[in-house]
Amino acid sequence: MQEAAPLAPKLPETLDSSDYRIGIEPSGKHVKVVFNGEIIADSRRALILYETRLPAIYYVPREDIAMQFLEPSDHRTYCPFKGTANYWTVKVGDKSAENAAWSYEDPIEEALGIRGYIAFYWNQMDAWFEEDREVEIDPGESLTEYSNPLAAWMLREAWEATSSAELLDRLGRQLAEAGFGVSRMNVIIPTLHPQMASNAFVWRRGETVVDERDFPHYGLQSEAYLKSPLMPIFEGAGGIRRRLEGPNPTLDYPILSDLVEAGCTDYVAMPMRFSNGKINILTLATDRVGGFTTEHLGQIHEVLPILSRLLEVHAMHRMSRTLLDTYLGAYTGQRVLNGLIKRGDGENIPAVIWYCDLRGSTALADSVSRDDYLDLINRFFEAMAGAVLDRGGEVLKFIGDGMLAIFPMEKTGTSKEGKEMFCGQTAGCEALEAARDALARMHEVNADLAEEGRAPLRFGLALHLGDLTYGNIGGSSRLDFTVIGPATNEAARIDSLTKELGVTLLISEDFERVVSDELVSLGHHRLRGVAEEIEVFTLPELSPAAGK
Repeated sequence: MQEAAPLAPKLPETLDSSDYRIGIEPSGKHVKVVFNGEIIADSRRALILYETRLPAIYYVPREDIAMQFLEPSDHRTYCPFKGTANYWTVKVGDKSAENAAWSYEDPIEEALGIRGYIAFYWNQMDAWFEEDREVEIDPGESLTEYSNPLAAWMLREAWEATSSAELLDRLGRQLAEAGFGVSRMNVIIPTLHPQMASNAFVWRRGETVVDERDFPHYGLQSEAYLKSPLMPIFEGAGGIRRRLEGPNPTLDYPILSDLVEAGCTDYVAMPMRFSNGKINILTLATDRVGGFTTEHLGQIHEVLPILSRLLEVHAMHRMSRTLLDTYLGAYTGQRVLNGLIKRGDGENIPAVIWYCDLRGSTALADSVSRDDYLDLINRFFEAMAGAVLDRGGEVLKFIGDGMLAIFPMEKTGTSKEGKEMFCGQTAGCEALEAARDALARMHEVNADLAEEGRAPLRFGLALHLGDLTYGNIGGSSRLDFTVIGPATNEAARIDSLTKELGVTLLISEDFERVVSDELVSLGHHRLRGVAEEIEVFTLPELSPAAGK
């Protein structure tokens, strides 16, 4: 039997990050930069910045730059040991180089020497001169051959994690055991969800489980979020680094005071971009004396693209599951994920069929504003769908002002002839309890409407039982996973019958046979398009006789 992949790091002691460093020194040369025939920079005071595995970069004092050719842009990038970089587009005449120049307006202390200086991408300028001699610059020549062992670990092992929580657990323990000094790590990933704005994963050194949290949409208006370092990063402000030790640390966000109380000495929040450009956030805190080292942050910063791609895979899986559950339902969505995606894919299932709709919705839509109408119909659907979902049913679709749902029957075994056998009692009981719940919810909705001085919502609900074809139908490029068959049509006809009989809930004779609850017969009636009459029932408290 193959041994399961260990969660603990295999060789954390091999993650030696001492080779990562930055250095700033005077260039000692007369440097000129030319773009489209104009001298963009001309300086004898340029600095040169060396950074591990990156080309050496000239930083020129702003006073020695023809700023009229630089247009500020909204682009931002973040380096955890240099800070947030602001960018300019270089434009001369009809030629421009977008985001070709940058500066660190408020650099972190390791890079304070380049405050007030601007750098240019080597390959986006037309010519570079040193001591009036044009030079050919190959940025690749300055790259070192050192590898990042943390990146090697991520490529070798991190992909084995089956979820974001497991990935961050492995990464957190790897960092801690390798001496990176990380005591806390959070990842915040915005998501497409009708109720949740983002997923958060919280790792704490010494804890055995990564805490997964959902951040609701209304939380975006909360004081905790508005006063957090997350909001400016999501808005494109770059990253945030705060030293937390010393006599007067900058505690401009409430979370920083909490970290100081917890003994943390340094905090960094960095944006991570997914392939679609969406910003996510990684935050790290340490209790190491002296805070994070440039070497450690350099190693982490280098692997952010790898980490973001791994997290994106997990996020896409969660998002797919959420969207399928939201728009198709959990029961249906799972079948689509299992591969039932071609037109004609499906199965025959016995199920309880739930069909309901609003009464007088056309007149209602004409008498109120669009926003009011949407509010009313959503209150109705919230009551109906909420009751179905709470009892394990599957809402298949909303059809105008109507809703179709099913309660699949439970399989009990196989007959001697090889046919599958099902029991409708459980599905029937759950559906009937859901109907009672829906009626109670609608009573509350109408009570609220009465307090608002508005008319109550009238509706009909039918419960039926039968065999359904459950699968993909539609055009070759636009499919719908739903149920079809005579039983579905009969449920809709029974719902229409509620208008004629003046009863909110009608139950078919087929459904009545599988439940033990006391129901009241309303006689035999003919359904439109159905040859034989059927007997229909309702709850005792809803029967016309109950009101006499």
